[in-house]
Amino acid sequence: MIFTPPPQTAAPGDYRLVVFDFDGTLADSFDWFVRALNELAPRYRCRPIAPDERDRLRELPARAVLRRLGVTWWKLPALAQALRRRMTDDLDGLRLFPGVETMLRELDEAGLVLGIASSNAERNVRRLLGPENLWRVRYLQCGAAIHGKRARLRRILSAARVAPAAAIYIGDEIRDIEAAHGLGMAAGVVLWGYNSASALRGHRPDRIFASMEEIGPELRSSRGT
Repeated sequence: MIFTPPPQTAAPGDYRLVVFDFDGTLADSFDWFVRALNELAPRYRCRPIAPDERDRLRELPARAVLRRLGVTWWKLPALAQALRRRMTDDLDGLRLFPGVETMLRELDEAGLVLGIASSNAERNVRRLLGPENLWRVRYLQCGAAIHGKRARLRRILSAARVAPAAAIYIGDEIRDIEAAHGLGMAAGVVLWGYNSASALRGHRPDRIFASMEEIGPELRSSRGT
C-alpha cells in the first residue's frame, strides 16, 4: 500500500506557495495590450479604447470592460488567441517590471514554492521571464482555459500538494482576487497593473503591494525568515 501525504497546510499568512499572474503583475504589457486591442478591434467588430476612457475602464472588472467594448462571449476566444499571437511577434518590445528578478530570488531563497497562472501563451511567458528567472518558477499554468484562472490555480495547488489556505495568488485585477478567494487562497494585489487601487481595495484583498520591493520582505516575514 502506497502512502500519499496529505496536502501541506499552514496558519493564516504562513504561505508555502506563491502564484503570480503575469501580464500587469510581472510583465509591463498594459500599454501594448491597449494598442494591440485597438488595432484588432475592426476585425472583430468591437469598439477600440479611447484615450480618455482608459482610467474609467481601470475601475471595472474585466467582464464589464468587455461588455462596454462590444466583445461578446463568442468573439472572445478568437480575439484572445489573436492577441496571444501578436504578443509572440512583439515580445522584443516588452519587458518585465523592474525588480522582478530580485523579488523572485528573495522568495525562492526563503523556501517559498513559486508558480505562474496566466492566460498568456506559455512560450510568451517563458521568453519574457528568461532563463535567469524561469528556473525559480516550479509551476506554470498558461494559455486558454474554459474555466479561467480558477482552473489554472486549482491545477497548481494539486501539483504542488499545497492546501489553498497555505497559498497566495498575486495579481493586478479584480478577477484575480475573485479566483483566489473562490478556492480558499489568499489574494494579493499589486497597484501598478490593470485595475486601479480603489477598485482592488473594494474587493478586499488579503495583501496589497504598492511596489515590487515590498513583495519579497513581506512574504518572507510570514515565514519568519
